[in-house]
Amino acid sequence: MHDSLSVRVADAHVTLTIRDGSQEFAREEISVLFRDGKHLVVLAPSGMELAREHCGLPWRRLADALTEHGHTWAREDPYRAEFRRWVPGTPGLPPGADALLRARAKARKDGDGAEEARELRGELLRLGVVVRDEDKRQFWRVVSG
Repeated sequence: MHDSLSVRVADAHVTLTIRDGSQEFAREEISVLFRDGKHLVVLAPSGMELAREHCGLPWRRLADALTEHGHTWAREDPYRAEFRRWVPGTPGLPPGADALLRARAKARKDGDGAEEARELRGELLRLGVVVRDEDKRQFWRVVSG
């Protein structure tokens, strides 16, 4: 239960609590929320990923609660078409992102590298790169602006 996500929804904000921490996002910080596989994703108006957390909550109930409080729920990632499959040496990535994606691929391949992969996702976000996983593959997009 310690690793279970809880979501508190209000008109003015959404709060995600997991492990020993909470993240609160004001309405104006959030563009859209959606489900990506088993993850709840929160995007900023810029398209930057604010949060991506494993979610075991009932999706329909969560979506209803969010929309009842005026938040935008999408059936899928509005930027889904912009993701490209990562292969080593992919052009178009910001400097340093390819090395981080390599390290992340290795961490995901290792059985106990989940926390490291999560930290590397954060490093990629600081470079403006959003990562989405599909099976053992990584897909990426650069946040414009």
